[in-house]
Amino acid sequence: MEEKLLVKRAKRGDAGAFAELYGRIYKKLYAFALYTLKNPQDAEDAVSAAVTDAFAQIKNLKKDEAFSSWMYRIVANKCNRKMREYYEACEELTEENAGANDGVWTDTREEYMEVRRIFFTLSEEERMIVGMHVFFRYRTREIAQFLGMNENTVRSKESRALQRMGEKLKGLR
Repeated sequence: MEEKLLVKRAKRGDAGAFAELYGRIYKKLYAFALYTLKNPQDAEDAVSAAVTDAFAQIKNLKKDEAFSSWMYRIVANKCNRKMREYYEACEELTEENAGANDGVWTDTREEYMEVRRIFFTLSEEERMIVGMHVFFRYRTREIAQFLGMNENTVRSKESRALQRMGEKLKGLR
């Protein structure tokens, strides 16, 4: 059945139609979450929470044909929230261990933390675009479809974000 028709049925409360829509993209959503979070349990949790939210909010979907990109945005938001939690926990551990492990932290670890810190200074949308392209190897066209954007917009946002990151990282070398 056509996606647009299934969305219309799901908006009227048809759980079976929603389940069919979800079933069509579950593997891709999970793969995206797993690649982003690097943890199977967290990826499952992110997708599960996204599906629960999406089912509750399906009536708010403006474009029936945009279900897949809408779901990706919801999963991405869940992943971003989880990554912020990771980052905050990592910062706390680093602060707690500061001084206790003098000489143990390598330059590589410090560089990784700096790149990660700079990555998290990007907006959620920029992190999503850069992450999907650089880490998940999605093409610009696919990212544009997922996020409901024009391809040129995706290219320019990614270019500006990477340029800003590059400028901030120049001091590392």
